[in-house]
Amino acid sequence: MSRPHEPGFDGRVAVVTGAGRGLGRAYAQLLAERGARVVVNDTGADLTGDGVRVEAAEEVAEEIRAAGGDAIACTASVATPQGGQDIIAAAIEHYGRLDVLIHNAGNVRRGSLRQMSYQDFDAVLDVHLRGAFHVVRPAFPVMCDAGYGRIVLTSSIGGLYGNCGVANYAAAKAGVVGLSNVAALEGAPAGVRCNVVVPAAVTRMAEGIDTSGYPPMQPELVAPVVGWLAHESCSVTGEVLIALAGRVARAVVAESPGVYQPSWTIDQVGERIDEIRDVGAPVIFPVVPDGHADHIRYSFGLAHAGRPQPEQTQ
Repeated sequence: MSRPHEPGFDGRVAVVTGAGRGLGRAYAQLLAERGARVVVNDTGADLTGDGVRVEAAEEVAEEIRAAGGDAIACTASVATPQGGQDIIAAAIEHYGRLDVLIHNAGNVRRGSLRQMSYQDFDAVLDVHLRGAFHVVRPAFPVMCDAGYGRIVLTSSIGGLYGNCGVANYAAAKAGVVGLSNVAALEGAPAGVRCNVVVPAAVTRMAEGIDTSGYPPMQPELVAPVVGWLAHESCSVTGEVLIALAGRVARAVVAESPGVYQPSWTIDQVGERIDEIRDVGAPVIFPVVPDGHADHIRYSFGLAHAGRPQPEQTQ
């Protein structure tokens, strides 16, 4: 049962991928503490995504049950379409519904851009980006048909800003934002909300990084942010929330107001580049209800305003 004065998930069913350790484990436990029935998904693979240890998911599910909650383990892999279907099917077959999907599963294969193998690039996209699609695709129609759903996908600082040695990870995490935006747009009429969390915590994903000078960054600092995004009270969709070392913030795509000319030369772009790049008064187009069209309308509006009007005939 949910704690007094805390948002509850009584009656809700949640799927959490990558829930055998770290952040995913914290998410699964928090939702279960608040009354959710949880499908704990994890293959138990190592940091690179290789190997399988089926005990990882079962251990977390057992911890939840021992604490009085309700959870089952699922060891299917998000890296394949069939695995994604099996994960969602586990929720439907065991609990009869699906209300929350949190895609947290991840792997890391480091390498410079000039040396990264095609195999390592694909292996990371398979889990982070294709993995997101593999679970969203079967979950989305279930939620839309039910008229309710909360989807939380995971990006990263690397996905927003890049990082050396992880072109595969950065590309995958940037792609997750695009996928979330479409799910938010298409899900809005059906009561399905989709958002992205950009979490940071000291887990096994931080292997090889000197964290000795870091402030407290335990998964429990991130979990409440994901819990709110997964809750029925979540009031946003198509957004990106950052949760890092106790700081919670919103990340947005922002544009400069831009410069309109009816025609351009290469030299003119260079001459006006400071004006073009000036983000002193940023322009932001929220994804929902219609950021794509708002962006086009904004640019068209400048063009129409700057275009000579046809002479009026008597």
